Amino acid sequence: MTPYLDVQNLTKSFGAQVLFRNICFSVGEGQKVGLIAKNGTGKSTLLEILAGKEGYDEGQIIYRNDIRIGFLEQTPKFDAEESVLDACFNHEGNPDKILRAKQILTQLHITDLDQPMGQLSGGQQKRVALANALLNEPDFLILDEPTNHLDLEMIVWLEGYLSRSTLTLLMVTHDRYFLDHVCQVILELDNETIYSYHGNYSYYLEKRQERIENQTAEIARAKNLYRTELEWMRRMPQARGHKARYREEAFYDLQAKAHQRIEERQMRLKASNVYIGSKIFECQYVSKKFTDSKGNEKIILDNFYYNFARFEKMGIVGNNGTGKSTFIKMLLGIVPPDSGKFDIGETVRFGYFSQEGLQFNNDEKVIDVITDIADYIDLGGGRHMTASQFLNYFMFTPEQQHNYVYKLSGGERRKLYLCTVLMRNPNFLVLDEPTNDLDIQTLQVLEQYLEDFPGCVIVVSHDRYFMDKVVDHLLIFKGEGVVKDFPGNYTQYREWSALKSKEDSEKEKSRADKAPAKKDYHHDTRRRMSYKEKREFEQLTADIEKLENEQKLLETQLCSGQLSVEELTEKSKRLPKLKDELDEKSMRWLELSELDN
Repeated sequence: MTPYLDVQNLTKSFGAQVLFRNICFSVGEGQKVGLIAKNGTGKSTLLEILAGKEGYDEGQIIYRNDIRIGFLEQTPKFDAEESVLDACFNHEGNPDKILRAKQILTQLHITDLDQPMGQLSGGQQKRVALANALLNEPDFLILDEPTNHLDLEMIVWLEGYLSRSTLTLLMVTHDRYFLDHVCQVILELDNETIYSYHGNYSYYLEKRQERIENQTAEIARAKNLYRTELEWMRRMPQARGHKARYREEAFYDLQAKAHQRIEERQMRLKASNVYIGSKIFECQYVSKKFTDSKGNEKIILDNFYYNFARFEKMGIVGNNGTGKSTFIKMLLGIVPPDSGKFDIGETVRFGYFSQEGLQFNNDEKVIDVITDIADYIDLGGGRHMTASQFLNYFMFTPEQQHNYVYKLSGGERRKLYLCTVLMRNPNFLVLDEPTNDLDIQTLQVLEQYLEDFPGCVIVVSHDRYFMDKVVDHLLIFKGEGVVKDFPGNYTQYREWSALKSKEDSEKEKSRADKAPAKKDYHHDTRRRMSYKEKREFEQLTADIEKLENEQKLLETQLCSGQLSVEELTEKSKRLPKLKDELDEKSMRWLELSELDN
């Protein structure tokens, strides 16, 4: 395996806070690596260090000399006056690349290439930055949260693009399906050190649990031995020989191991005192439309009716700009409908988590932000959870709770905002993109909380894994006022949608086959296959079947976790080449299939 990046004994701290100490890892040519860590433990800082945008205390970062590095920042910055096209190419575009830029930007729903960057939203700017990173064709690409601000359609496209690509990749993302489908190596930054898992996200979950169990057993053994050694230290004679000094030094190592903490969530937060009546809300024939900046009319809802039932957990999906957030704001009374109304039950108490978030007082302590709302949550049955226990449940350590807000990372601020919403004990949670900037561990806690939540939930999210875990049915906003109700989760909807498309295609083909032929003998340009083309067609059929079988085998092997590093690298490089070969042969097969046999 040819190393593209070798990190040796890297240490970084901010004041007294150590993010990571003496971490070592490498990324080989063709590897696709996902980096996982809790908010505030240094994921983005590590990527910025590797991209040369942030300094470090100690260690070495060694890149292969001849490679080009691309970096997608979490919050990219552009000249407000430059056009989308100039931003993509740093003013160095050529005709071939411009065509490719249009293709990629269209996939990312950016269509006006002359529009000044200052007129784009933050999400649109992130998408232009992503296009820039892809178009510059680096050998080694570093991505910080590439799926943020992408809708589901874009995420699926990017997932396919990266999995087929031969480039080397290191990325931070909270999208667990994305990690599963793209990455073959997972790095976990935890407790100031780094752990490496040679497999996808599912493999990582399995092996991480094994690591936690082994560490827990080691700590338990160390604690037992520590009690014995502590007694020896207390009664040890003053005159110490060499063996005694050696044993004393070993005691302090043992003490450090015995005092390690494994922070795993065993408790489930179940509130039984949340009451909500039988009437929730009725969306009574609501219509809403906007006129955009270019004077185009955009229909959000058209005479839409929906009666929301008690204990529903609904997910809302759809492309950006189809009206998902507007629907929520109309429900909450923030935006008025053009016609119709929302009739809301008297017992409903909304808890709203918005995309914009809450503005905090930076000089206030984290614990004070929560106790300003309430000192405790009533869980029912005489049970209470204090504000500090609630923050701890969402993985704010006692030290973090007494930190000032200005010290929090972006993800930690979003998590604190989430806690302020939940601490008010609402019976109807409305969550607009709650997964953005939250780490995977926090997402798992939130998923568990929502699974046990005894009230109603509406979630707008592009996180497929999160939606599958939390919701029981979907509203799909298709644009132009078209909204579809689907009884299932997101994966079930995708499977149904693909099946329906296939059935529609087969019906169309059947109708075409049954239609009477209208052959014009003077103008029919259709020709018969030559003998050579028939042989080629037969060979292509056999080749495609062979390649498809090889693809299935490769994908199974890459996900098995049984490969060596060399085998993993070799097969990772083969997979995109195989897919390209399969695409090429399939296209030629389709061309020949149009001819008469």
